[in-house]
Amino acid sequence: MSKSLTQKVAIVTGGASGLGLAIAGKLISRGIFTVITGRDERKLKEAKTSLGELCLPLVMDMNCLDRIPGHIRDLAAQCGRIDILVNNAGINLKKDLVEVTDEEFQQILLTNLISVFAISREVAKVMIRQKKGSIINISSMAARYGLPKVIAYAASKAAIEGMTRSMAVELSPLGILVNCIAPGFIETNMSSVALNNDPTRKQRVLERTPLGRLGVPEDIANMVSFLVSDESAYTTGTVIPVDGGNSIGF
Repeated sequence: MSKSLTQKVAIVTGGASGLGLAIAGKLISRGIFTVITGRDERKLKEAKTSLGELCLPLVMDMNCLDRIPGHIRDLAAQCGRIDILVNNAGINLKKDLVEVTDEEFQQILLTNLISVFAISREVAKVMIRQKKGSIINISSMAARYGLPKVIAYAASKAAIEGMTRSMAVELSPLGILVNCIAPGFIETNMSSVALNNDPTRKQRVLERTPLGRLGVPEDIANMVSFLVSDESAYTTGTVIPVDGGNSIGF
């Protein structure tokens, strides 16, 4: 493990691909030792190879709530500190409302909401001892729009935004900033395939976005970088859309 005693330490959940990989790369470019978590050991190893010595891959299933406290205790002991937590891991389910089962709805909430609470609680314990830290939650435009066929996902992300504000009110007096980013239409491998297979929908997205283009993962990574920097020291409890203006477009 290559880090100094004073070097900042970050955790990025779901950090082996997509937005998480871009966020981890940005933090590492700033000299921040970054732990990336995920369930796929192969993908984590590939990400480690691309990110370099300041990356520590950790196989971690966010659905195994009982294991989260142990993971965080071990990381705090190994790294000596935890300065940044980016709650990026999440899953989606695209299905008609009347076809969604109770079990499917609960699974989305477990992965996207309950596990975020669990890891934030454990990391907050470390940050409270340090009297400093930054927690960044990743929401979605689904929390703000009435998007069809994503009822469970939308519910989980709306809850994340509410949780962000409550966490900020409770933790900020203790030196911990808590903020949230709501990405718009970001061009990842998965979203590109979906939009390219539906040209009408893609055109509608671009027409509604004042900047006239999809975002890229680096746009989200740049906002994370700002929110964990000293330049944002007076910013907490916010939900910031990074969407090219899509949320205010018509």
